[in-house]
Amino acid sequence: MRLRDRLRGHEAISRVLGETYGVTTNPFPSASQSRTDVHLPIPADEILANEILNFFKDRKSRVAAIVGSQGVGKTNFLNHIEAEVRDAILELPDRYVVRYIADPEPSFDGMLRIIFQELGVSHLTTVAKKIATDPRSLDLARIYDFRAALTALSKDVENERLCSACFDWFLGDQVLPYHRSNLHINFRLDTIESRISILRDYVTISNNLGTIGGIFLLFDELEKHPNVLAGSAVVRYLSALRAIIDAFPENLFTVIAVTHDAMLRYSSALPALRSRFEDHIELSPLESVDEGRKLAEFYIDASRSPDSVARPGASTPNELLTQPEIERVFANLLARYTDRAGKGVPQREFLHGLHAVVEGKIRELRDASRVAIR
Repeated sequence: MRLRDRLRGHEAISRVLGETYGVTTNPFPSASQSRTDVHLPIPADEILANEILNFFKDRKSRVAAIVGSQGVGKTNFLNHIEAEVRDAILELPDRYVVRYIADPEPSFDGMLRIIFQELGVSHLTTVAKKIATDPRSLDLARIYDFRAALTALSKDVENERLCSACFDWFLGDQVLPYHRSNLHINFRLDTIESRISILRDYVTISNNLGTIGGIFLLFDELEKHPNVLAGSAVVRYLSALRAIIDAFPENLFTVIAVTHDAMLRYSSALPALRSRFEDHIELSPLESVDEGRKLAEFYIDASRSPDSVARPGASTPNELLTQPEIERVFANLLARYTDRAGKGVPQREFLHGLHAVVEGKIRELRDASRVAIR
């Protein structure tokens, strides 16, 4: 069957699905779908929201560790927090860098490059122009080469080549004769420590000048590092993570999602890291069928088609999932995880189970309507 015909089939089955159940697509994510915009409010939302509000007030750096087993909803929680922060800063005059790191970076060096690139050359130019009118912020720079470079930039703020050369230096590029003669830079930033130091000075000065309010870093899947990095590389990455936390007493909000097992392994490999994660938020699996039913109904309501109830004379859609169907999925998973000495049903597995049931109903609609959707 041609792709065009299959697409027509998809449109037809979506219409039938909407008329029958009030939704146009399967509201539940499969286990392979890591990201979804649907988020059921949980107590952890309020805890972290208060920490973020305090950060906006006093700019004091904070670290929040989101701890929970696989599939418990850590990624969904981080997606929600990222969306909330991005929405909130739209109304703030300050500029913030918000970076969600979905998968482990090969090295922390790549993470630092990303932060500098988010700021960009244009931000460096703005900083140089402000220093030209008020050079007192230069006293906040601890690194001599950085202070010398900013001084040179502030005296020639319209020189695009000069700004680009300084920015390339931030990224760890070689120090050329042009850097030495025009920016008075003598040393290359060829270590993680030196680049963190420059970033700290840069953000501190930018904050003092009012060109940046702070940086949000959200690290997910931290437990995957041993799968993609050698043991020594994992320790170096964690050491760099600890170093950037320690380097920023202000202007840095860090959220780290990790499993309990990984937290214990990393604490053993790098004991100093554990103390940075003392303020941790626990996420728990679903422990009762009532919790499962609430989660299922929330996802269904979030995907409900407005047209299904807005059309004059439209009949009330059928239940997409009945309570016995929801309870059956939960009971089967609870028995499986109880056998594994688990304490509940992971949200991801429960949603995947509901996804499979709804897919079966979609297939039935397709067969009944004789509409090919594949």
